[in-house]
Amino acid sequence: MMPLVKTIPPHPCSPILVSIKMLRAQMIVLNKVAVFENSPLVPHLFSDIKSVKQIKQGFPSGSNAFFDWESNQPVPPEPKETIGEVVPKVPKNGNTLNGSRGQKNHQDRDNDYTEEGRRNKHPAVYVEEPEPTEMFDKVLLFQPTVTSVSRAPHEAAASQNGGNEKTQKNGRSKGSTGKTTRSRKHVNKEIVDLSTLLTQCAQSVAGNDQMTTTELLKQIRQHSSPYGDGTERMAYYFANALEARLANQTPLYMPVASNEYSTAEILKGYQVYISASPFKGMSDFYANRTILKVAEKAKRLHIIDFGILYGFQWPCLIQCLSVRPGGPPKLHITGIEFPQPGFRPAERVEETGRRLENYCKRFNVPFEYNVIAKKWETIRLEDLKIDRDGLIIVNCMFRLKNIPDEMVAMNSPRDIVLKLIKRINPEIFIHGVVNGSYNTPFFLSRFKEALYHFSSLFDMFDATVPREDQHRMSYEKAVLGRDAMNVIACEGLERAERPETYKQWQARNLRAGFRQLPLNLELFNEAKRRVKLDFNKNFVIDKDGQWMLQGWKGRIIHALSCWKPTQE
Repeated sequence: MMPLVKTIPPHPCSPILVSIKMLRAQMIVLNKVAVFENSPLVPHLFSDIKSVKQIKQGFPSGSNAFFDWESNQPVPPEPKETIGEVVPKVPKNGNTLNGSRGQKNHQDRDNDYTEEGRRNKHPAVYVEEPEPTEMFDKVLLFQPTVTSVSRAPHEAAASQNGGNEKTQKNGRSKGSTGKTTRSRKHVNKEIVDLSTLLTQCAQSVAGNDQMTTTELLKQIRQHSSPYGDGTERMAYYFANALEARLANQTPLYMPVASNEYSTAEILKGYQVYISASPFKGMSDFYANRTILKVAEKAKRLHIIDFGILYGFQWPCLIQCLSVRPGGPPKLHITGIEFPQPGFRPAERVEETGRRLENYCKRFNVPFEYNVIAKKWETIRLEDLKIDRDGLIIVNCMFRLKNIPDEMVAMNSPRDIVLKLIKRINPEIFIHGVVNGSYNTPFFLSRFKEALYHFSSLFDMFDATVPREDQHRMSYEKAVLGRDAMNVIACEGLERAERPETYKQWQARNLRAGFRQLPLNLELFNEAKRRVKLDFNKNFVIDKDGQWMLQGWKGRIIHALSCWKPTQE
C-alpha cells in the first residue's frame, strides 16, 4: 500500500501562482476595455423610440403614446419608470443621430466645407430595411378620421398633451423680447440662479480663467441635470459646451444626418417634435397651401427644395395635387442637400426621391426627381434642369442658417445662394427662418443670446412633454444639446449654427434683389386658429409686416414669408 502524500499549497509568491494572477488581471483589464469601447457614450436621438401618437399599425405594440390622433383625445400614459432607470437605448458603436461619436462629439459638421473633414473616418453605411408604409401614411398624409378632412397630422400636429396642466402660472412673459425669467432653484435652502452662474462661467472661459471656470462649473453641475426641469437641463448642456470650449475641443457638426439610421427611426423622432410644438407643422401648412394656390392651373410644377433631407413636407402636397380639378400637374422636385460624408454623398437624398416617387405612383401624379448634393454656393443654374415652360417654386425651410456668411468668407456663400435663387426666377420663393441673434463673432454676446433662445426651447418642452419622457430627453440631448455645443464651443468654419433674425433676413433678401409678397391672411388666420385649438396656450402665432411669426411666451422662434425676384 502506497503511503499518503500530503499536498502542500503553492507559496503566494511562487512563479506559477504569480503567473496565474497576472493572467487573470490582464483578462479583467481586457474585458473592461471591451465593455468601454462598446458602450454607447452618446445615445442616438431616434434609437428605440416609440411613437408619440397612437399608431395601431406600423409601430411596435405597446407604444408609449400620449395622444390618440384618430379620436383627438388624450391617451393615459403607461406607468413611467423612475428617472434613474430611464436610459435611452443606443447602437453599439455609440454614434449619435448625425454620426458623431463619444461625448466629445456632441456636434457634427458639414465636412465638405473643410479639408480636415475629408480625413475623418466615416461610419458604416446603414442597410435600409423596407419602410413601413402605413406608419409613414399615418404621419405624412391627410387622414379622413381627423376633425377636418383637409387636416394632415404633420400639419395639425398633436393636442396639448395635457400641457395646460403643466403651463407655468405666470403665463406669457411680458415684453417684445420674450426673454424668460431666470430660474431660481431652492436646494438645501440655497437660492441658485443658474442663468447668472452660466453667464459668469462664460466670462471666465472668455478670459481663460481655468480656476474660476472649474469652480463655477462645479456649482452648475451640482444644480443641473438632464432629468430636471427645463432650466436645469439647459444648464447641463451649456456646461458641457463651456467645458468643451475651455478644453479647446471643436466637436464636428454636420447639418445632414448620416445614413446610419433608417428614415423610419427618424420619423419617430419627427413625431415627438411636431407633437410638442406647432413650429414645423404650421410652417409646412402655410407653404403647401401657398404652393397649391399658386400652381392651381399649372400643367408642370417644378419645386426646388433647398434642404429637402427626408422630404417629409411633400407627401401631403402630392396627395392634394392628385385630387386637383382638371387632374394633377407633372411634378418635378429638385432635392438639394449638403453632401454626406463617405463614398455616397447623395444617398440619403436619393432615398428621399424614391419615397416621393412611390407616393406619386400611388396617387397617379406624374413625377420627376433631381438630386443635388454639394456645397450650395457651388451649384450652377444648369444643375437645376429648369423647364421654363413650367411653374417654378423655390422652397427653403430653416436651412440657410447653416450656410457660411460674410464673417467667414469674403464672398458670402449665403448671398451667393440667394443670387442663385434670383437667377432661377421662381414664381415664388418660400423662406422659413430660425429667428436667432446668436450669430455674432463676439463670444460673450453670442452666449447670452443663445442662453435666451435655448431657455425658451427647453421651457417649451418642460410645459408640453413629461420630464421623465425618454423621447424628450433623447431629443434634447441629440438636437438642442448638439446645437448649443456648436454655438458655444466652435468658431470659424466649425460653427455651422449661424441664425439671423427675420429682420436681418429681410434686409439680406432685399439686397439680393427680391420683393416681399403680401401675407396670405386667410392661411395665417387658419394657422392661428389651429395653434390656439391644438397646442399649449403659451405658443404664439403673430405677424409683423409680411412675416408669419411663431414663438413661445412672446419670444419669436420661427418666421416665414414669401418672396419674388424683382424685374430688372
